Amino acid sequence: MYKVAIIDDEPLIVEGLSRTIAWEKWNCQVAGTAGDGKKGMELIREKRPNIVITDICMPKMDGLKMIAGLKSEFPEMQLIILTGYREFEYARRAIELGVTRFLLKPSKMNELEEAIAAVTARLDLMGLPIAASEAVYEQVGETGMTSGAEDENGEASSFIVKNALEYIRENSREKLRLSDVADQVYVSQWHLSKLLNKHTGKTFSDILNGARMDQSKELLKDPSLRICDVAEQVGFQDLAHFSRVFKKMEGMSAGEYRNTHWGTEQNGGKG
Repeated sequence: MYKVAIIDDEPLIVEGLSRTIAWEKWNCQVAGTAGDGKKGMELIREKRPNIVITDICMPKMDGLKMIAGLKSEFPEMQLIILTGYREFEYARRAIELGVTRFLLKPSKMNELEEAIAAVTARLDLMGLPIAASEAVYEQVGETGMTSGAEDENGEASSFIVKNALEYIRENSREKLRLSDVADQVYVSQWHLSKLLNKHTGKTFSDILNGARMDQSKELLKDPSLRICDVAEQVGFQDLAHFSRVFKKMEGMSAGEYRNTHWGTEQNGGKG
């Protein structure tokens, strides 16, 4: 049977979806429910449901980031959004990221049943041999399904990488770990590491250090700041570590970079 997870901060909706829909009709069973995004992600990682029905405006959750994270890490998972949020652009973006159905509250029972029929048809298609799946494809139409490998280059994965890089840049001065960033974009550490390498050709450590070097070069323009102060301000607790990373990434020491920069400035940009 297909496992279903229901995530919504309105208990009446969770109860209603769990009890009033004849899940067995579509070979489904409710594997669990959650009342916010954080618990929802914990539920998904524990139960690995085939279908997720979720709101997008709940405590402790960024809806679009959660959608992207789920579709990138679990490309065959089917997502049905059930929300009172009526912004068209948001709905369009959610569908681009891989949502199968976007329903507005309050939804009629026939709308919910049509959505469930659509996602179970896709799941059926995924599990069939090629010849049989072609016949089902003709009945249910284009599915938009992708394999895990294809999804690493897809819209959802690009969205995740963009948000991860932005978060790293904005928080590079903190004691930042890969797990911190992964939590922000709703994927596992392993999956985020793979995506960053695939899209940038760099490790998390390289990306973080690169952001810190960009900031340090700006700070080195201020002659009143000691190099140890610069190192601390960009997130290094150890001056020796900062010095090693700076020389490795910039090809010169921080002191040499500062002297070169100020020599150029004082000579009107000439050498």
